[in-house]
Amino acid sequence: MNQPVSLIGAPTDVGAGTRGSSMGPEALRVANIGPVLAGHGLDVADRGNLAGPPNPGLPPVDGYRHLPEVLAWNLAVHDAVYAELQLGRRPILLGGDHCLGIGSISAVARHCRDTNRKLRILWLDAHADFNTHTLTPSGNLHGMPVACLCGHGPKELIEIGGHVPAISPKWVRQIGIRSVDKGEKEFVHEMDLEVFDMRFIDEMGMRHTMELALATLDANTHLHVSFDVDFLDADVAPGVGTTVRGGPTYREAQLCMEMIADTGRLGSLDVMELNPALDVRNGTAEVAVDLIESLFGKSTLRRR
Repeated sequence: MNQPVSLIGAPTDVGAGTRGSSMGPEALRVANIGPVLAGHGLDVADRGNLAGPPNPGLPPVDGYRHLPEVLAWNLAVHDAVYAELQLGRRPILLGGDHCLGIGSISAVARHCRDTNRKLRILWLDAHADFNTHTLTPSGNLHGMPVACLCGHGPKELIEIGGHVPAISPKWVRQIGIRSVDKGEKEFVHEMDLEVFDMRFIDEMGMRHTMELALATLDANTHLHVSFDVDFLDADVAPGVGTTVRGGPTYREAQLCMEMIADTGRLGSLDVMELNPALDVRNGTAEVAVDLIESLFGKSTLRRR
């Protein structure tokens, strides 16, 4: 867990329906994400913010909103994340809306192919993000990244990283899901995506959920966490554009992060959909940084 860490800002909301997540990277910096991680003895390098096209605010074309802009941002993200992995560092992508997971995870998958490592993806989110242009009710690409990574999306996006599909659905574990569109629900079932929704967590508890989600990890597994802040209950994290009531509590989320940290396998991280325009005194960013600190080893006591 002492592998050096690189912060990469991606200040855009081109894939979202609500403006404001473009301010997410700076809100996380204001909440001291860099110094907090450095306080755990980590070598932290802040690479600043990537550049990309502005949000044009246009309606969907052929089922996709802002496809050229989403492509540009994801290409930039892919190259930045891949470069840090090649340097032996752990990239932390500071979003930005969740469409950026396409670039981030395609880079991680490419790195795993290069190094002959297995990949496990934990998708912490209120939403499955498994829409396609024929299923989406909005055309917003932040609702499609998992589908695109699995090869179901526009040619431009599914080819990022040089391999189609970039990942297999079998590598993904979705946790905290509680909002899935009607057509998307059928597609998730058809593709046999492993989803631990809130009913499962309610019935079985977060500990058992995480034991299953982390099962079979070994020394040759790269663990990627894609953390959408709306994973959390809206009372805990109001500063997101797509709040859904009934998510994990603060303590459930802490347990989730601590159990990931216990594996010692975390290789890369996305922090997505933080929207300071909808927040109160940067409180959601502070909660997110607190949870990220646990993801990197903060605990109440030294564990044996």
